[in-house]
Amino acid sequence: MKKPAFKDRLRYTFDNALSKGPATLIGWLAFFSIVLVLLSAFLIWATGLSEGSLLAQIWTTLMQTLVPEGVDRHAGSWPFLLVMFFVTLGGIFITSTLISILTAGLHELLYELRRGRSRVVESGHTVIIGWSEQIFTIISELAIANENQPRSCIAILARKDKVVMEEEIRRRGMAMGHTHVVCRTGNPLEWADLSIASLDTARAIIVLSREGQDPDSTVIKTILTILNNPNRRSEPYHVVAAIRDPQNLEVARIAGRGEVEVIPVGNFLARIIAQTCHQSGLSVVYTELLSFGGDEIYFQEEPALIGKTYAEALLSYEDSAVIGLWIKEGLTSLNPPMDTVIREGDEIIAISEDDDTVRLSGLSDKGIKYDTIQVTQNTPLRPERVLILGWNWRSPAIIRELDNYVAPGSKVTIVADQDVQLQIEQCCSELSNLAVFFQEGNTTDRRTLDRLHPEEHDHVIVLSYSNIISPQQADARTLVTLLHLRDIADQNVHPFTIVTEILDVRDRKLAEITRADDFVVSDRLISLMLTQVAERKELNWVFAELLASKGAEIYLKPARDYVQLGRSMNFYTVVEAASRRGETAIGYRLHASVRDEHRLYGVVVNPDKSDPIMFSESDRIIVLAED
Repeated sequence: MKKPAFKDRLRYTFDNALSKGPATLIGWLAFFSIVLVLLSAFLIWATGLSEGSLLAQIWTTLMQTLVPEGVDRHAGSWPFLLVMFFVTLGGIFITSTLISILTAGLHELLYELRRGRSRVVESGHTVIIGWSEQIFTIISELAIANENQPRSCIAILARKDKVVMEEEIRRRGMAMGHTHVVCRTGNPLEWADLSIASLDTARAIIVLSREGQDPDSTVIKTILTILNNPNRRSEPYHVVAAIRDPQNLEVARIAGRGEVEVIPVGNFLARIIAQTCHQSGLSVVYTELLSFGGDEIYFQEEPALIGKTYAEALLSYEDSAVIGLWIKEGLTSLNPPMDTVIREGDEIIAISEDDDTVRLSGLSDKGIKYDTIQVTQNTPLRPERVLILGWNWRSPAIIRELDNYVAPGSKVTIVADQDVQLQIEQCCSELSNLAVFFQEGNTTDRRTLDRLHPEEHDHVIVLSYSNIISPQQADARTLVTLLHLRDIADQNVHPFTIVTEILDVRDRKLAEITRADDFVVSDRLISLMLTQVAERKELNWVFAELLASKGAEIYLKPARDYVQLGRSMNFYTVVEAASRRGETAIGYRLHASVRDEHRLYGVVVNPDKSDPIMFSESDRIIVLAED
């Protein structure tokens, strides 16, 4: 082979030097400057072209190189002026090149900062990995949760431009308080990019699922990337991740190795919709418990209650509602038997405004009106007819959950504008109480709805088509269906409840004009759940038990089953009445305010127990009970 010429080698070396960045270029400029200054100064001093020592000539030449100025022609001979001329040309070249390098380097640095590639230097912050519509609710709730902190930080790492993320957050106009948000662009599946968010110093990590097909795979891959980083910290992480498909739950838990709290969003939403179908207002109760804006669930040891029973603990707090015990063995027990004795190391699980408001009342006289208490038997269940309009990935789980809450002989009719018969057969083969029927049809068409006779059903569930269209389009179709249903309901005497799934919380106000009985804002509920568990991991177990079809669940039962109607009493009386039935009372719903948004649609969770209250025929008591 022909050997490369010297100029080729020189050019190759020069190209490699340029590719090493501004620091290398500045080093070469410094080298050339030193050579130019030393050679020129030595030449002038050795030939005697100018008076002065060698050090003085080096200084003069250096100043001429850095700050080229005109040289008086009378300052020396023409050879001296010629040398200074070449020094001036070299200085101009070196200075202009240095300025260009610095400008380009600064521009590159600003570009890198704009791209969001610098490391987050925070400690005790919350990291959100991924980007979806849920992120705005999570940010808002974390800001409320951190109101009592002098300074807090939320770091977001996603495959999205940093400036775009910041602009979208700014456009929402959320009140951030002492919390500031830092956005970074990166690939969650790359260790180097994850290090940008400083996971090792983070208090909690929330992994969001991407929108589109098969979001669970990305979540599981992200979990594996976080936990298998060879440079990770030795202490366990606190990671919270949402898994959509129940079939992926076990895989996610195996990948998490005890460091990840997995939220089964499919089952979570299905159970809320199924329960709300039978109990209007239940979604408002869950939203209140999950939101940091109202009362939340807290854990607290109370030495003064050691040796006392759970029934006594229920009446020991004025402005907190006890719902269970966190046993010292690490087990959750919601609404345990009333004679359960509280032992040393057990923690009270209570609903309260803040963690510092879970305190004993110290009242000896609770003002209980025992003569108003009346304990009646629950009304036996009867077969029901349910109409489901629409279909999405949550539908199979909703049908399975409905089967746990209806009497044998109940029927559910599913109507969707796509053929889902095969999916229904796969998910409904082992139902015990429900018979499932399917019809294909346009759920926004009035003629289709009239043929279905919604008035002949006990409950109507309107699901969004979130699988095939955008959230805004899905909510628009839901709104059209609701308007038709409300008109049908107004024209018929037979009442039926309407439970609606809304994707975007901003569309709820529009949907409320339809006067539907209840709205389940799915994306908001998922976001609230992720935020709560990120603040305290044990809450995942609490809500899992609350939403399980077995064990203690939240019910809204008629007030007449507990106390006499039309008589004034305090909530201590209601708590005592519920405890006699083996139940835990945590609030009530007043029928007079079911349409009032500012009064939480009549729902009052954790009321002050001494405040007087009077119930009417349609009012409900919110309790934790076994059935």
